[in-house]
Amino acid sequence: MPLSALLPAAASVLALAAPPAQTPAASLMLSLQDGAGRVVTVSLDCHPPGGSHPRKAKACTTLTTVDGDIDRIPGEATVCPMIYSPVAATAKGHWRGKPVVYTHTYGNKCAAAAESAGVFEF
Repeated sequence: MPLSALLPAAASVLALAAPPAQTPAASLMLSLQDGAGRVVTVSLDCHPPGGSHPRKAKACTTLTTVDGDIDRIPGEATVCPMIYSPVAATAKGHWRGKPVVYTHTYGNKCAAAAESAGVFEF
């Protein structure tokens, strides 16, 4: 049998042997909206970390420690300016099969990052 006849069959076998793409166990869309109505949105996938979040590994580690429950995140000790400039934070998606729907207004962007231990640090 000519080698050219074997190549399509070999390619089919290799395609079957390739591991499937890993689906993240958690996938969230995170948004911050300031008082002027400007919205910044990032995606965050965990297990494995991915998405457009600038500190995805830190955010995933934080969420893993509270099993995806953003309300249970212990804030970080950070000095933030005492300037009231509220930001509305939202998270929507899923964490290991459970739906995630979260909204909270923080005093400013620094407080959002500190009180969420990096989840809303973008």
